[in-house]
Amino acid sequence: MREQIIEKILNDKVIAIVRGIYDEDCLNLARALHEGGVNLLECTFDQKSHEERLRTVETVKLLVKELGDVMAFGTGTVTTVEMVNLAKEAGAQFIVSPDTCEEVIRATVAADMVSIPGALTPSEMANAHRYGADFIKVFPANLVGPAYFKTVAAPLSQIRMLAVGGVDASNIKDYVAAGAVGTGVAGCLFKKEWVKAGEWDKITEASKKFVSLL
Repeated sequence: MREQIIEKILNDKVIAIVRGIYDEDCLNLARALHEGGVNLLECTFDQKSHEERLRTVETVKLLVKELGDVMAFGTGTVTTVEMVNLAKEAGAQFIVSPDTCEEVIRATVAADMVSIPGALTPSEMANAHRYGADFIKVFPANLVGPAYFKTVAAPLSQIRMLAVGGVDASNIKDYVAAGAVGTGVAGCLFKKEWVKAGEWDKITEASKKFVSLL
């Protein structure tokens, strides 16, 4: 299963990052994204609230149950092994973190989920790779720009980098050309007001436009 998700990320290239949207709203959002060609979705954990973290778990369970045959789901902002275990319980297939934590990476791999820790410097990226990370979320990408990816990719060609943070339709081609194998995005795929208003067609159309760039 883990290898299949790795291949899906490499092929599809776009992970939708969803924060603060739960239950049926998130399910409808996922359906709209899928119609637009986005088939990877990350539900982020809220670090401030245990109740919100549990809502994330229940939402991922719902997504996997309803759309697990056509989409892959993961959890984001995962900073502890406890969160890794919650994600596994929910049926998540990949784990995304804002930082590089050895125990989180190793726990993710041991649980047969794809590991995507956040890193910025070459040392952080190399260490994460040694710990077993499958991809590196270069975050925040907008602080370093596409040229940084090209520079880092030369000596660290074994590392698969995802560009996250400030990536949109105006620059995604530049990041991919510079060595990024994919991206994590939110605002260029959907807006919370569209979700609130049930304007799913707008989300599908925005997703189609973004995916077409890749």
